[in-house]
Amino acid sequence: MSENKLLLKICGLRDADNIREVAALNPDFMGFIFYPPSPRNISLSQTPESLEIPSHIHKTGVFVNASNKEILETAKRYGLNALQLHGNEGPEQCRQLRTEGYLLIKALPVSGPEDFRIAAVYEGVCDYLLFDTKGPSYGGSGRQFDRELLSHYRSDIPFFLSGGIGPGEAQLLAKLKHPRLAGLDINSRFETAPGLKDIQKLKAFIQECPLLH
Repeated sequence: MSENKLLLKICGLRDADNIREVAALNPDFMGFIFYPPSPRNISLSQTPESLEIPSHIHKTGVFVNASNKEILETAKRYGLNALQLHGNEGPEQCRQLRTEGYLLIKALPVSGPEDFRIAAVYEGVCDYLLFDTKGPSYGGSGRQFDRELLSHYRSDIPFFLSGGIGPGEAQLLAKLKHPRLAGLDINSRFETAPGLKDIQKLKAFIQECPLLH
């Protein structure tokens, strides 16, 4: 195992059997989306048992512009231990949720160098940033932003790279060099349907990506 091994977050899970199969691949984070407009949304009628995963995997709830009350109630119901805020949440909300004991990821949409300037306001109030492709909706577009833009990121917060990472990029991603790159976040391009991950594609990607070993 390389000392530079990146974390892997597999996001947008919903089906109980598929969740068990993904958990068997031992990603570091598994993401569950609690945002009704998303085709990968977890309905609150879904049982906590259907989202059970091993305790060594960070069970991550993804929220968009939700209140702290809603987030904390959902986190308690489903046994979440990490939170990803994917909307317009400010640093104070991040700080409040983090002080409740949750690992905190703040997503920032990227389309140009100027989008990295806001990162500084989140220093000290979140554990990771997540850079996703800016678009008309909140994430899950399957599109990439220009990764050369990462050279403009100067803050100290480690980050996950998201946005259109696909099965054929395992070797290409090895060329990425940034001192704060902490992990990869993969979702829609590994699906057979929204919320249903292709296990063979995931296995192949994990085996072939040097950054994950």
